[in-house]
Amino acid sequence: MIDIKFIRENKDKIKDNCLKRGVDLDIDELLDLDEKRRKHVIRMEEISSRKNKASKVIAFAKKEDEKKQLISQMKKLDKEGDRIKKELSGIRQKFEALIYMIPNLSLENVPFGKDESSNVVLKESGRKPRFKFEPKSYLELSEKLDLVDVERGAKVSGTRFAYLKNEAVLIEFAIIKLAFDVLAKQGFIPLIPPVLIKPEMMKGMGYIDSKKDREERYFLEKDNLFLIGTSEQAVGPMHKDEVFKEKELPKRYAAFSSCFREEAGSYGKDTKGILRVHQFDKVEMFSFSKPEDSEKEHRLILSMEEKLMKLLKISYRVVQLCSGDLSRPSASTYDIESWLPGQNQYRETHSASNCTDFQARRLNIRYRRENGNKLEFVHTLNGTAFAIGRTLIAVIENYQQKDGSVKMPAVLKKYLPFNLIKPKVK
Repeated sequence: MIDIKFIRENKDKIKDNCLKRGVDLDIDELLDLDEKRRKHVIRMEEISSRKNKASKVIAFAKKEDEKKQLISQMKKLDKEGDRIKKELSGIRQKFEALIYMIPNLSLENVPFGKDESSNVVLKESGRKPRFKFEPKSYLELSEKLDLVDVERGAKVSGTRFAYLKNEAVLIEFAIIKLAFDVLAKQGFIPLIPPVLIKPEMMKGMGYIDSKKDREERYFLEKDNLFLIGTSEQAVGPMHKDEVFKEKELPKRYAAFSSCFREEAGSYGKDTKGILRVHQFDKVEMFSFSKPEDSEKEHRLILSMEEKLMKLLKISYRVVQLCSGDLSRPSASTYDIESWLPGQNQYRETHSASNCTDFQARRLNIRYRRENGNKLEFVHTLNGTAFAIGRTLIAVIENYQQKDGSVKMPAVLKKYLPFNLIKPKVK
């Protein structure tokens, strides 16, 4: 959420940001509601003050006529107060509905663009593997190696579900262990968060503001809880209504969890396999930082993603998202897209976002500077360490052999009881 004072003083900047991010909002209507809201609040305070004074006068009034007159005035104030209170409730509802729809203010270096077609490739890294044979897709390889069972996943749970089996399960745990080993050295605290969170926590993180947002979420109506779509949605609210000491920042977490997404709007895309599924596992980085350090922290998170990719020796590229492709809470986002030779294309495997104080304002997460009593909102950042399913895909396709077997990346061998996955003998 953006500070309403900032919106009042920077109306044109907010309008321009909404335009660049493809969000159609009437900012003038918001400011009109804001003015009405403030006037109603002031009037409510005046009525309350007058009633308090009248109550004291009534208590000491000696004449009955004077008491009756004051009581009559009190009743009129009560009636006016009830009317204003009702109007204020309606104004606040409209005001909050609008202000929560305003996306975060994009950082200055974010390129302008309508959608992902305007994203900017910043660099490519690593050598793409050269095969002396036609590389196969991960799905063809994993089915022959008995690593993924899509058919039984669909039988038991429906489309976009699958079973991981045999060596794939052990590779998942190896990837997780690698992530935690690397991130612990940078001060990331290991964490397993809840996968069910309250609506106010999901709203605080900025993921259910619009109908489109809500369509992505699984909601358990009976329990009034949301299943998280990414670990960060449960990590950010950990410190709701808390105040950090300046020396505690940056506060970094590395969270592992299963994640759940409806994948609304993706019908017909990657419907088979484990690339785009309803349930997946993930190791996510999350950081609370001082405002002046958040861009540096963003670069650190991106560097950790790149380090992990380099350890796996998988070719990738770094992409900066344009204004129209940013999520609502993000002020700046970089994606890492891994090279998948079996598909002959790059696919997104990582994302790193700086959400500035957008989420912290909603969740009331602040810090106190050492040389003063002033409280300021922290900045929040998140980044993918490994999205397990997509990392498995990248490993299988990049390390495939001519005979259909798959070698293991050298960095994973110390975590695994095998160096090669061979086709199963039927």
